[in-house]
Amino acid sequence: MNDDVRNVLTALAAVGEPWQPHRLTSVNDYDVKVVKLLGEFVWHSHPETDELFLVVAGELTIQLRDRDVVLGPNDVFVVPKGVEHCPKAEEEVHAILIEPKGTVNTGDAGGARTAEVREIPAASE
Repeated sequence: MNDDVRNVLTALAAVGEPWQPHRLTSVNDYDVKVVKLLGEFVWHSHPETDELFLVVAGELTIQLRDRDVVLGPNDVFVVPKGVEHCPKAEEEVHAILIEPKGTVNTGDAGGARTAEVREIPAASE
């Protein structure tokens, strides 16, 4: 995609709204996305793929139907494909998501929170 060096904190600073994923870079068939999270998202699943969450700052609760998973800074959790989940953040969370290119943020739920992946501009832009 791009051979520029990218900084995660600079990229997160460019994200204006929660729940709007921005592509930091791509590797093979996967996108590495930065996102800010605040409030409760929608219950959804990704029937065809796992979804990796890496929390950079804040505390994220990933609600599952049978338990809650709480992530703090530098914690990683993979939601297995097909598992219904609902991320929730009481205060703003900064996170990295790794998932196949074309993965829709709302998975099988769709709706008003569905967002196209946006691009992080290169440092020289």
